[in-house]
Amino acid sequence: MNMLYAPWRTNYTETEAKTKKETATENECVFCVQLEENIDEQYYILKRFEHCVAMLNRYPYNAGHLLIMPYAHIGLLEDLPKKTRIELVELVTHSCKIVQNVLDCHGINIGLNIGKAAGPSIPSHLHFHVLPRWQGDTNFMPTIGKTKVVSSDLNKIYEQLKPYFEILSL
Repeated sequence: MNMLYAPWRTNYTETEAKTKKETATENECVFCVQLEENIDEQYYILKRFEHCVAMLNRYPYNAGHLLIMPYAHIGLLEDLPKKTRIELVELVTHSCKIVQNVLDCHGINIGLNIGKAAGPSIPSHLHFHVLPRWQGDTNFMPTIGKTKVVSSDLNKIYEQLKPYFEILSL
């Protein structure tokens, strides 16, 4: 496998061992730490709602990859209060529409991995992935080069999406 130099991932890889645990505490959870710090622009937080938050994934699979999550440090959907579950699904729904309209994508993948065996990056803090997709966005690099190229600027995408999330009310 070829290596692609990506120094911005250092923080992620240094904290991965702690956050990968299903029993990670709020103090060990990168999401909880980021939400507590209230530095929205630094963490690409698009908008905070009553029970949930929408943010860009700092380590995206694709341009415009969003994370939608509750504030509550809970790993199972059934453990969330009903109001939080409702807001979470509403936010995923509206996020899809915003991403589709603003980024002009051709499709969207929505993902929710529950339990360590399902492969979530942070199993102790439930989060939805909203991934914009375009025809032809998969090329030879992942197949032959075992490298995924995301050729977008997170700052630019944040600036594009932020105004639409700011006016969103659930």
